[in-house]
Amino acid sequence: MTLTEKDSQYLWHPYTQHKTAQRPIAITKAEGVLLWDEDGKEYIDAIASWWVNPFGHSNKYIADAIYKQLTTLEHVLFGGFTHEPAVKIAEKLIEILPKNQQKIFFSDNGSTAVEVAIKVALQYFFNKNEKRTTIIAFENAFHGDTFAAMAASGISFYTQAFQGMFIDVVRIPVPIEGKEQTSFEALENTIKNNNCAGFIFEPLVQGAAGMVMYKPESLAKLIQICKENKVLTIADEVMTGFGKTGKTFAMDYVLEEPDMICLSKALTGGTIPMAITTFTQDIFDAFYDDDINKALFHGHTFTANPTGCAAALASIDLLLTDEMQRNIERINKNHLEFQRKVEKHPKVLTARVLGVIFAVEIKSDSSESYYGSMRTKLYNFFIDKGVVLRPVGNIVYILPPYIMTDEQLQKVYNTIEEAIEMV
Repeated sequence: MTLTEKDSQYLWHPYTQHKTAQRPIAITKAEGVLLWDEDGKEYIDAIASWWVNPFGHSNKYIADAIYKQLTTLEHVLFGGFTHEPAVKIAEKLIEILPKNQQKIFFSDNGSTAVEVAIKVALQYFFNKNEKRTTIIAFENAFHGDTFAAMAASGISFYTQAFQGMFIDVVRIPVPIEGKEQTSFEALENTIKNNNCAGFIFEPLVQGAAGMVMYKPESLAKLIQICKENKVLTIADEVMTGFGKTGKTFAMDYVLEEPDMICLSKALTGGTIPMAITTFTQDIFDAFYDDDINKALFHGHTFTANPTGCAAALASIDLLLTDEMQRNIERINKNHLEFQRKVEKHPKVLTARVLGVIFAVEIKSDSSESYYGSMRTKLYNFFIDKGVVLRPVGNIVYILPPYIMTDEQLQKVYNTIEEAIEMV
């Protein structure tokens, strides 16, 4: 039996209706930006395997760091203990994060990083004897699949089975061009009419919504409104963090600083599941008390896993090299050139770029659903051509590893142009 055949016997895949979906592709090897399946077919991984592999697959520098850590201290519980890799990654992050971030809390994936932030926002006011139970989020947001993260997300088909079971969330419009004032006013009215604890947002780019982009100045205004009303702000940088937007963090474009930041995905260079939520000193101080009940009672078995910390340290080392920064600039330049070319196509509605993120919206005769027929047709076309791209409805995006060559990028661009003609 092939791997794919064995898979169909035993495995349940994410975001998959197994009755109608095609069988998954069995990948047996990966190196750099390339994947190979069990039949030897080669694929370009143009989305860094859900945005986690900025330095490519089987990266030797990260692998060596992991091996060294595995043979020294692979894991130790973080309740009542600590270790050097956790301290080092905290020191490194504090150096490169917005200056108000002072405390680091570990978890194991993007959803749990968000879960921690929302729980902290709610308990922060509980500890201060204030009743604030509402979280503010953007329309069409996506923050993960655990319950609080799911509640803050606005893509209904992910959450419709659980309506009525969530924490209180009020959604406001994204301040895209032309709708900035509507968004500002909606935030002010929401704060006025609810007991709001926090505002969570994907800074500058809404990933799962189709790489929807908005300006740093608009986000700064929203954060300022929250600060004036003592509403905590949570920057979900799970997707945008570690160079994706052209700067280390998307919040580096924004003059106002958030109270919390959620990190995961590229944190460990696509090797070991790990997440981090960071906080201001003021937030930490609200939990620092003689009353044990004011502590943050949240944790994971693999909290601050030393091997994951070693991978994260190596990953950040690579990100900050001159070579990797030049790669990010090079990809951005290529994206901008392709944007100028493709946005003139009669079948294209819009094309947009930020950092290494490129998105093109293809015209459709009807409202295209997230997993609709056009998306399926596009996805299958790309796979047939040996390019891994996962369209969001009628929106095709590229978010490549930073080591992708100009030639490999050009193949991805050419394939997208062929797909536009095909639909």
